[in-house]
Amino acid sequence: MAANADILLILDIDYDAEGHALAALADALAMREMSYPHLFSRRPNAGRPTGVDVDGNGRLGEPRDAQGYGRFNGQGGMALLSGLPIETDQIRDFTDFLWADLPESAAPRVLSPEAAEVLRLATVAAWDIPLRRTTGETFHILAFHASPPVFDGPEDRNGWRNADELRFWQLYLDGWSPNVPAFTAENFALMGTLNVDPDRGEGHREVVQTLLSHPALQDPAPRAPDGRLVTTDWDEPTPGNLRVDYILPAASLDVSDSGVLWPETEAETLPRATVEMASDHRLIWVDLEF
Repeated sequence: MAANADILLILDIDYDAEGHALAALADALAMREMSYPHLFSRRPNAGRPTGVDVDGNGRLGEPRDAQGYGRFNGQGGMALLSGLPIETDQIRDFTDFLWADLPESAAPRVLSPEAAEVLRLATVAAWDIPLRRTTGETFHILAFHASPPVFDGPEDRNGWRNADELRFWQLYLDGWSPNVPAFTAENFALMGTLNVDPDRGEGHREVVQTLLSHPALQDPAPRAPDGRLVTTDWDEPTPGNLRVDYILPAASLDVSDSGVLWPETEAETLPRATVEMASDHRLIWVDLEF
């Protein structure tokens, strides 16, 4: 209710094959007069077994040996809820794209040959979802949830995987595409958890800086009510509150407003305790006019 979004991307939502959880969420929102008749989710890489010892600790079948970290199949997936119809036959799903197949991939440097043959680039998922507007035009949601660039060893496997997940979209916007036509849409937004702050914290910050300055994108820089450019409520001083969640619209679109939902009291429309229970990430929003 507080965001009143026409398009809602939810991250870290567990996936079930028949979509019961997502449908129940949509029904609960509808009871609060927020209608999302069009839903999309697919099995994520999180928790999907690889069959190899990805982290090289001599044991198979552990959470870090999955395509993306997960204790079970479908843990921490993604879902799109939309008031606009989804052109399902035009969706480009890059979730199964192999990390080693990305141009200038870091995979051969940080993975064993066995892992490099099977490990996918997307930690969770990577989608290009076209939505149909009432004018007949399409609006594309480029959605992903990148790996946190931590929880690894001196080889910096997760850090380099995060960097390559971001580079994938940079290349995609530049005209490269894995086995499909080049991306040419004019109306779109790249959105999701990039898991890197351009100025602080862990990760290859130069990669997110390059993406933020891409000529096809603009950065509305949504801020919390106190003016901070942060999207997470993490322990201080480490890692501290960082900006790791983004909505980056096409540079040609008009942004009328943006912000981060960060209630400080229980008296607000969205109580603080409710938000803290849901996630240590805060919901970011951008209003577009076109």
